[in-house]
Amino acid sequence: MLDANIAGQLKGYLQNIKRPIELVAALDDSAKATEMRDLLQEIADMSADITFIDDADSDSRKPSFQIKQPDGQEKIRFAGIPMGHEFTSLVLALLHVGGHPTKLDQDTIDQIKALEGEYRFETYISLSCQNCPEVVQALNVMAVHNPNISHTMIDGALYQEEVDQRKIMAVPTVYLNGENFGSGRMSLPEIIAKLDTGAVKREAEKISAKQDFDVLIVGGGPAGASASIYASRKGIRTGIVAERFGGQVMDTMAIENFISVKETEGSKLVAALEEHVKEYDVDVMNLQRAKGLKKNGKMIEVELESGATLSSKTVILATGARWRELGVPGEKEYRGHGVAYCPHCDGPLFKGKPVAVIGGGNSGVEAAIDLAGIVGHVTLIEFNGELRADAVLQKKLFSLDNVEVITGAQTTEITGDDGKVNGLVYIDRGTEQKHTVELNAVFVQIGLLPNTDWLKETIELSKFGEIEIDNHGQTSLPGVFAAGDVTTIPYKQIIMAMGDGARAALGAFDYLIRNDFDDKSEAA
Repeated sequence: MLDANIAGQLKGYLQNIKRPIELVAALDDSAKATEMRDLLQEIADMSADITFIDDADSDSRKPSFQIKQPDGQEKIRFAGIPMGHEFTSLVLALLHVGGHPTKLDQDTIDQIKALEGEYRFETYISLSCQNCPEVVQALNVMAVHNPNISHTMIDGALYQEEVDQRKIMAVPTVYLNGENFGSGRMSLPEIIAKLDTGAVKREAEKISAKQDFDVLIVGGGPAGASASIYASRKGIRTGIVAERFGGQVMDTMAIENFISVKETEGSKLVAALEEHVKEYDVDVMNLQRAKGLKKNGKMIEVELESGATLSSKTVILATGARWRELGVPGEKEYRGHGVAYCPHCDGPLFKGKPVAVIGGGNSGVEAAIDLAGIVGHVTLIEFNGELRADAVLQKKLFSLDNVEVITGAQTTEITGDDGKVNGLVYIDRGTEQKHTVELNAVFVQIGLLPNTDWLKETIELSKFGEIEIDNHGQTSLPGVFAAGDVTTIPYKQIIMAMGDGARAALGAFDYLIRNDFDDKSEAA
């Protein structure tokens, strides 16, 4: 079942197993069950420490399989064949149950072990979702370290009846003890924080106790990562405070224009960025959202939503941007229930069904092309009189038989019934006639909004809400610099953001050496 290259790599990984494990399968007569049996038998044949057991009497979902030690406590199950993006989740589960140590620090392990109560997690995924593996792997590793935690990965395409019954229309969607726990990308620290209610307060106290920084970067995307590396290389005290390290790039599927790298994925690029940042003396404070910025003498203070406050001689704002919303009735009500922003993640949930894509730029047209290979029909709706995407993308789009393009159309409402989307309403801007399209999902792809809501009363912003900067990345507030998609730079590209982060860091260093901070009480 596995090609020779992947099989060879897996066999090499399995040499790290330190104790016996069992692959216990609950199978039926379906084709997927046969495929699962072949995969598990192939894996078992690779190592003398792995045993495949066909548990015909199991009352678990069929087909599915559990990874466990003989008479062990691990409760990790895959209700689906973990290939595609989830293959790594399978490999890690095999290694960790087999005694290979996880990469977690001891504090995190102790925090997981200290969780009291019974936690039965179920995660609905699609195999094409690049956000799902992070959640699956986080919950699996929690199950390894705490016998009171169990986790089942469920392939939504394989268990469509469950998906319909629970009205799941976005992945990953996590259930805890039968109740909805959350949707979308969640890191291990985020999951632990939701379970350990005292974690936020404890972390805020630790952050507030940190000594002053020379440069504090707000934002952990490409611009923030670049700025931190350039700043730290100058030998100055550098910190990053980020709501989510990696930022918007984590939600990007294919990257084919990053110079020197022919192709990669957002999650892989972020992992590389994180490893590069770790090579330097950078204090990374993840899962922290900034809510205030102010001058205090010559120092600059950043207030966090957790209640913590950080002080720095200079600050670099690299908070990036988020998906722009339509702002029409029904959008918020049905978000996660048919209104989506990631076609790669949620597209497989609508296999064979009609959907719409709003937006005729590169993102919208790329989304329509991708979805056309999965769903039954795609209606692409563009506000302007013509599409704005590159010619090569338009050519591909118009070659597809199951795509309809409507231009000069203003979406006015997303409709639904029984808790999920059933259509949208648009007005023809030429005739002013109202039209209704029946469908099961709406993918919004109309650009980005800068994350500057918390800065409106502090620094100068453009009419589009972007941070105004000069040639050195300096903002209107002395000592505060900015970089990347949150600024007025004209082209919102990863490579541009990285260069911009480097420029802001150099600008901040130049500011530091030209200003005297011995007396912090002086006015700037």
